[in-house]
Formats: sequence, structure tokens, C-alpha cells
Amino acid sequence: MSTQVIQLIAGLANPGKEYAKSRHNAGAWLVDTLIRQQALSRLKMEKRFHALVTAWSTASGKCWLLIPNTYMNDSGRAIKAIVHFYQIPAEAILIVHDDLDLLPGVARYKQGGSDGGHNGLRDIVRHLHSRVFWRLRLGIGHPGHRDRVHDYVLSSPSISDKQRIELAIAQALTTLTLFVEGRHAQAMQNLHTQQE
Repeated sequence: MSTQVIQLIAGLANPGKEYAKSRHNAGAWLVDTLIRQQALSRLKMEKRFHALVTAWSTASGKCWLLIPNTYMNDSGRAIKAIVHFYQIPAEAILIVHDDLDLLPGVARYKQGGSDGGHNGLRDIVRHLHSRVFWRLRLGIGHPGHRDRVHDYVLSSPSISDKQRIELAIAQALTTLTLFVEGRHAQAMQNLHTQQE
């Protein structure tokens, strides 16, 4: 298991108020919650990174927090811009994203693997030429048929599903400092144990 310190956390989302409450923006919900919890400086638009950015100082150093200001299927542009500027290795990146294959209320860390049909992940892989970055998958459930996925991810969850997603975010955040400091196995165990 890697002990790489995390230098970038990116919460995937679509920009604009009309998408703010949609399931596809679950990654951004986690970053926003983290910023409130840690009383960090608010996100600022950084045009060179095509993203909203702030910093989180942890015991292991500075970790950039980012929400792309591009549409989901263009997420890689923002990630590539900040990664190249700060020379961040792929193993030091955590991408937080919604996941159709997990039920609402479930959150899972994962390193590498396929994009699972997620347009944001697919574009990041294309820009970074790498799959070894970490992911924090936030379950949103599946609408039951692939023809319904597009509308499903762009709509708001039910009140009960939203509460489950928020609980999963809260549980993930209790493990995030450990994870960022490179204690990935312990963070994963803590998160997955909470959800059994």
C-alpha cells in the first residue's frame, strides 16, 4: 500500500447554479463541506487552472483543494493545469466523484482502475495519461437502465438519498486527514468499517 502524501483533492462537478444540487456534483459537495469544517479560506477562481481553488495546510504539508469550473466531460483540463504547475505526481491526487455503482450512503477509496463510464474520470485519464491517481467514490445509486443515467446524474437526489450521501461525506471526512497524510490503509479501513 502506497504511503504517498496527497497534494491535490479535486471534487468533480458541473459549474453553475442549475447543477449545484445534482448528483453529479457530489464530489464538489465534499470539498465544500471540508472547507466549512476546517474553516479554510473560501474557494477562489483561478483562471490559469480553469477551477476554483484553495489550500489546506495539514501536518504533511499543503494540499490544494479544487473544483473544476469546466463541464464534467472536460474535467481533465483543470486537473492537468494545476498538476503541471505544481509538479504533482499522479499518485498524490485524490479525485472525489459520484459513483453509480455504489448505493447512496456508501463511500469508498480506490486507486487506479477503469473510469467506470464516468465522463469526468475518463477525461482526467486522457489528460494525465495515467490511471494511478486515487479516487474517493461517493455512491449515488443507479436509475436501473443506462438510458436513464444522463438525466439521473443531472437531477437532484431524493431527500432521503441526499441525507445518505451527506452521511457518507461526513464519514469520509473523518478519515481524510489520515488519508492525506499518507496513511491510506488505515483511512480506508476506518471508512469501510464505519459503513459495514
